[in-house]
Amino acid sequence: LYQKIGKNVKRIREEKNKSQLDLALSIGHSSAGFVGKAEICIHQKHFNIEHLHKIAKVLEVDIGEFLK
Repeated sequence: LYQKIGKNVKRIREEKNKSQLDLALSIGHSSAGFVGKAEICIHQKHFNIEHLHKIAKVLEVDIGEFLK
């Protein structure tokens, strides 16, 4: 499930022309590394529900888009 969510976040982020750093800063992280790791679900990193809520607002999509 986390891998599917990460792939969808990455796809939508790229469609919206946002960098990993832009997204990281908008969800309260100071590094693009977290977003990069969470998008591919490595090193036990993944997006939690609070992250997904913030990301959905920044990318202007319904949070359900990440679960498709």
